[in-house]
Amino acid sequence: MKSSARDFTSEVARVLKSLKPGDVVTYGEIAEEAGFPGAARAVGKVLRDGDGLPWWRVVTSTGRLVPGHERRQAELLISEGVQVSGNRVVRRS
Repeated sequence: MKSSARDFTSEVARVLKSLKPGDVVTYGEIAEEAGFPGAARAVGKVLRDGDGLPWWRVVTSTGRLVPGHERRQAELLISEGVQVSGNRVVRRS
């Protein structure tokens, strides 16, 4: 069990580190790309516990910013050219 938790964490970190400035993905997309579909909530735990990961590039499936960290997340996303309005990322079509 420890091994799979370690694998999950390292795969999520790998996906997060591959994101470029201006990229915005959902927790579910990260879980899927890491090979663990349906593990969106667990991605949030990795982000909460992991230093140095670009947490601000991850939003909910509706584009909502991280509750309690909206201001800082918006600042970081805007600095990367992402449009934010009303604590949500404005998705480009």
